[in-house]
Amino acid sequence: MANQLNKTLEQNAENQKRYKEKVKAQIDKIDARIDEFRAKVDQAEADGKLKYQNMLEELTAKRDAAQQKFDELQNASESAWDDLQKGFESAWQELDQSFQKAVNNF
Repeated sequence: MANQLNKTLEQNAENQKRYKEKVKAQIDKIDARIDEFRAKVDQAEADGKLKYQNMLEELTAKRDAAQQKFDELQNASESAWDDLQKGFESAWQELDQSFQKAVNNF
């Protein structure tokens, strides 16, 4: 019984580690995409620039919210993991939708 519990805990820890690595890679990727968008905003004509700067600020705020959820997830106890993972997934979905909207409107 104790061996099975230890094995389950080890599997959960390994799954969490892989998930954290995946999320970190996603955050790095979105950071690069935001930097590309920022460069395009900097090159935009003056009349549209304000609109795109507002979109960029929204993207940055949502990226920061996703990072905060990820930070909470990294420090989560086993019992809080599922709830915090759901919170991160929700923040990530909002960020992704905002980014797609910004790119489509550019």
